[in-house]
Amino acid sequence: MIKISKLIHDYIQRDEEGNPAGTVRAIDDVSLNVEPGQFIAILGHNGSGKSTLAKHINALLFPTEGTVWVNGMDTKDQSLLWDIRQTAGMVFQNPDNQIIGQVVEEDVGFGPENMGVPTEKIWERVEESLKAVGMLEYRKKSPNRLSGGQKQRVSIAGVIAMHPKCIVMDEPTAMLDPSGRADVISAARSLNIEENITIILITHFMEEAIQADHVFVMDNGKIAMQGSPREVFSRVEEMQALNLDVPQVTLLGHILRKEGLDIPEGILTKEELAEALAGNKESLL
Repeated sequence: MIKISKLIHDYIQRDEEGNPAGTVRAIDDVSLNVEPGQFIAILGHNGSGKSTLAKHINALLFPTEGTVWVNGMDTKDQSLLWDIRQTAGMVFQNPDNQIIGQVVEEDVGFGPENMGVPTEKIWERVEESLKAVGMLEYRKKSPNRLSGGQKQRVSIAGVIAMHPKCIVMDEPTAMLDPSGRADVISAARSLNIEENITIILITHFMEEAIQADHVFVMDNGKIAMQGSPREVFSRVEEMQALNLDVPQVTLLGHILRKEGLDIPEGILTKEELAEALAGNKESLL
């Protein structure tokens, strides 16, 4: 679905008069592949390059060097721009920047209408998309009356209505409370499992990455680490050296292991930790 080869991206710095005054390298020789139907998480602290990488997948940015292919299409080919953006939809941090309709169903239908989809098909897509994110009962509501998590689900529905093969989510839960975050990630995971839509989640919330098939960790524009969530989060000290946390339950398991309990590395859920502790009853007593 996504193939990135030796990607380099330099931002041009400008002086007060707008003249070029140097460059800053945001992406430094990154290569990665994403298979159709995968759920990918890309982690990293602020300034690590993860959001710049996301914008390349949707052709909002173009490589300084290297190549990005989306479903076989080179993002540098201007004639393919519309097809690329239909294939890889984008959900941003702030849903208010993405919602333009006065009524939920109108907002969700805006994308397909711009694509020239026949009216009767638009309403079919609106219904199926709102149903997919659990927002069908709100179709006649004003977006202004929705919570942050609900607004973000409407944003996702608007992308789904354009029938993309891939959805890139650039820190979609950054402005939401824990309940809203859980709703959005649950909707994303459902789309991945039930609709086989490829999901690329850019986040700095470690708990959100637990459900991913594969995790990439970025630092200073490079991929510093990658693997399954269990493989990545079992490397607690390495994550901390990158100024990143691991899920709280993973950290607790790691601390207990260092204290001498027989706890496996890479604990990801409370249930796994409880099971591991049950096997340490004698030690605890």
